[in-house]
Amino acid sequence: MKIVVVIDYFGKTTNGTTMTARHLVSRLRAKGHDVRVLTGIGNDWEGVYATGIDKGFLPLYWACKAHGFIMAKVNWKIIKEALEGADVVHFLTPFHFSRRIKIYCDKHGIATTSAFHVQPENITSSIYLGKWKALNSWIYKLYKDYFYRKFDVIHCPSQMIANQLASHGYKAELKVISNGIAPKFHPIEAQRPEEYKDYYLIAMVGRISREKRQDLLIKAIAHSKYADKIKLLLPGSGPWLMDIRNMAKKYLKNEAYIGWMQQEDLIKVLNYLDLYVHASDVEIEAISCMEAFACGMVPVISDSPISATSQFALTENNKFKAGDYKDLSAKIDYWIEHDEEKKALSKQYVEYAKQYAVDKCVDQLENMLIEEYNKKHV
Repeated sequence: MKIVVVIDYFGKTTNGTTMTARHLVSRLRAKGHDVRVLTGIGNDWEGVYATGIDKGFLPLYWACKAHGFIMAKVNWKIIKEALEGADVVHFLTPFHFSRRIKIYCDKHGIATTSAFHVQPENITSSIYLGKWKALNSWIYKLYKDYFYRKFDVIHCPSQMIANQLASHGYKAELKVISNGIAPKFHPIEAQRPEEYKDYYLIAMVGRISREKRQDLLIKAIAHSKYADKIKLLLPGSGPWLMDIRNMAKKYLKNEAYIGWMQQEDLIKVLNYLDLYVHASDVEIEAISCMEAFACGMVPVISDSPISATSQFALTENNKFKAGDYKDLSAKIDYWIEHDEEKKALSKQYVEYAKQYAVDKCVDQLENMLIEEYNKKHV
């Protein structure tokens, strides 16, 4: 099939949605499909049609830019070229660019599917309004009325977000399919650098922003009775980077690593860590946590009701009370004191991760795309 993937930003992998899009495109191509990408900012991949950046919606533009992607500009010459001969178009972002393309597809009888990757709380947290439920509910409604109501099927990366959409009146079929774990994330022999050898290493990977709660992890480590032994690694970047660096200097006894890391180095880190923590309040799925336990890292995960990540807690000691740094600290201390139990659980997590292999997940997404194409051509 000729498949077009629509996403506002397909440049550097600074956010989970872009990473998901890259996995999807590369694996659909490997399965023999002609896949094009329609985006604002592209990269050096073949079949990428980039229209440029739209700064016309400034508040939304800046909120999105803070989270590692941009708003794409509508350029009909490029859009029509990308859509020529398309069998199905799959949308990963719900903004103005996607809406205009969706209208065009409907008018020309092109099958379409969508995915839900941008939680309202991701946007509102950037402007310090993440806990305002009425505002978040309004954005869910805006998404629905402006964009998602036009689709028969929506891909949901977790049951949690499917439940959220259903509770906010989304009427489309909600297909729960994980975004999947790339095969490069698996246990390997990785030698710990000399400067880390005397420490208990704890990491959290991902965008450094308010709703991800890196601040909570810093406080938990500072509160731990083993604080002098722990070294924190926070591979990632984001709008809260300098605040978190300053906070780590203030609270932690050992200097933390906070900043961008190449994926090859990240995979090594995820194989020589002692413990992985995912403290986020807001998460549709948390690929970074999945990648960590696929490498054998035992996680401690926030049980926030608007984060799907707690579904990966295999025991009660793999989760902590959302927003409670003392409870998180207690769970960290538990795993420091129960190393043999952690080693056994590590093996369970490696096996558990296999059900989320990205190829299996793309198979399911491929079936969804084919089903929608067939509906248009029966």
